[in-house]
Amino acid sequence: MDADVAVPSPGSASAPTPRLLCDVHALGGADPATAGAVWKLTESGRQLDANLVHLPAHQSVETHAEPDLDVLLLVVAGHGILGTSAGTEPLTGGALFWLPHGSTRRITASADGLSYLTVHRRRPGMQIRSRPPTDI
Repeated sequence: MDADVAVPSPGSASAPTPRLLCDVHALGGADPATAGAVWKLTESGRQLDANLVHLPAHQSVETHAEPDLDVLLLVVAGHGILGTSAGTEPLTGGALFWLPHGSTRRITASADGLSYLTVHRRRPGMQIRSRPPTDI
């Protein structure tokens, strides 16, 4: 360990503390007509992004690819289909999928809807940079 880095002792006021964020089963069973993110990780200083997403019956997240980030997808409630370039996979409660960066995917809810948690490395915020010098 680097001697110049101060590490707070466990239990000190500046040490991060693990805590309960939400009950995914309660949120996953919310209003079946609700679509989109029903919960997001918003804690400051985090290194991850996480979203609990609900799709009503027969709705889809259209085919897309995440070029930069690997994503974990955990099915919390309901059923659906994960479409990939290699075919389809059933989405059922408790199923955990790795969606590698660059892979394409489409998520479709079945008749009972679908709730799932996604987790990935946090995207860096937008940064304003000066233009590189140009040779004229």
